[in-house]
Amino acid sequence: MTPDVDLTALKPGRHAVRDALLALDCRLFEFAAERNWPLAEPVLPRLSRSANHGVLWFAAGAVMAAARTPRARRAAARGLASLSLASLTINTLGKRSVRRPRPVLDAVPAVRRLKRQPITTSFPSGHAASAAAFATGVALESPAWGAAVGPVAWSVALSRVYTGVHFPSDVVAGALLGAGAAFAVRGLVPTRAQLGTPPRPRAEVPALPEGEGLVMVANSAAGTAERVRALQAALPQAELVECRPADMRAELEKAATHARVLGVCGGDGSVNAAAEVALRHGLPLAVLPGGTLNHFAYDLGVEGVNDLGRAVRDGEAVRVDVGRFHSAGTQGVFLNTCSLGVYPELVRVRDQWSKRIGGWSAGVLAALRVLRADRHPLEAEFDGRTRPLWLLFVGNGTYHRVGLAPGRRLDLADGQLDVRVVHGGRRPATRLLAAALAGPLTRSPAHAAVQVSRLRLAGVAPGTLLAYDGEVTEVASEVTLEKLPEALTVYRPLPGN
Repeated sequence: MTPDVDLTALKPGRHAVRDALLALDCRLFEFAAERNWPLAEPVLPRLSRSANHGVLWFAAGAVMAAARTPRARRAAARGLASLSLASLTINTLGKRSVRRPRPVLDAVPAVRRLKRQPITTSFPSGHAASAAAFATGVALESPAWGAAVGPVAWSVALSRVYTGVHFPSDVVAGALLGAGAAFAVRGLVPTRAQLGTPPRPRAEVPALPEGEGLVMVANSAAGTAERVRALQAALPQAELVECRPADMRAELEKAATHARVLGVCGGDGSVNAAAEVALRHGLPLAVLPGGTLNHFAYDLGVEGVNDLGRAVRDGEAVRVDVGRFHSAGTQGVFLNTCSLGVYPELVRVRDQWSKRIGGWSAGVLAALRVLRADRHPLEAEFDGRTRPLWLLFVGNGTYHRVGLAPGRRLDLADGQLDVRVVHGGRRPATRLLAAALAGPLTRSPAHAAVQVSRLRLAGVAPGTLLAYDGEVTEVASEVTLEKLPEALTVYRPLPGN
């Protein structure tokens, strides 16, 4: 490797303000070199080396992801994305725009110096930029994790002056650039706090400081044991019932006979069953996410025990819309989505293979098999015409895409069914990809979208599969989907309380 300091370049002419700032920078560097830094000698040089090539931050991201909480995983991903953008900017623009030599090490004690001195230009500090980008990105998504990572990032930036490889202004400029990269990433992919669902319409519910009156039914197959134990500690008087998936509905019915608040811990299918029971019994619902995707809980703003515990203790809740379908004696409700066509086929194939090869692998296999099938999975009468369809998607509430973020609901009580149609034809995989890329567009050659409060489909073939919140049933002849506005009361923490 060769240094990228151009020793043949002409030195710039004199400039009073610039020269004064550079002189001040040198004095600050010498002042820092002459000071005795208690306890820094065994820590800062090692910390500085550990941050080479972002190794320290990738390790920190792995630790955060291992915490297995959605907010921690998002914070880790945001921190690493911010770091990547900062590093790219530093290496392509920063280092090559200002070819500043490294400080002279004469004033720095030998014990502080790094064994291998960097040979790139000095301005700005790449280590400080990476540290600030990662810490800022993490803090924007999770202030708690940001408070834990912040001191480490500050120490890494400080270590670059301590070891004599950067002037103070290099570190400050690098840190500002890194923080700017984190905010740029937030502009592209907004945080959950930016996209939070509005805290309305508020509902009057009982406050249960110790959890007395809450009966929480947990799906043991969803791996909820850890969450249930945490909930027991947060709400010690709550009644907790763990059961197998086959027993969920029976246990929910039993709980509804004596509960003031019906609770459920599991995936979207379990939450769907609990919502149907809560609606029939007129009970408020408390949802603790315990599945793989947890769309409803996350869109609601409940990500874990802390969120739900606070809402139950303080009596904070909102009313949300519920979707309902019925067809030839078959009926049900949905909190997230209802669909016909390719997706129900995919769910059926996935469920057949999931116990053998695992959920994710089964999902990939199911997608490949369904998309390769050369047939229309659905024909329905729509607007007076019988049309072949690859997919009919109906969302309980309007799904939005903000920046590059995937679609999610910003309002769970908007009174709308979000209807998306992918027209039938050749090459289903291409059509579905085109529809996905179309995103918020209302119409494309393969894709159409409309928001309505009620939808009727006629001419549906007997045995057609309908998927709702991850469950599958058969429908025939005529299918009606409608909205039940503000029908369900759900606990969720309210901002500002």
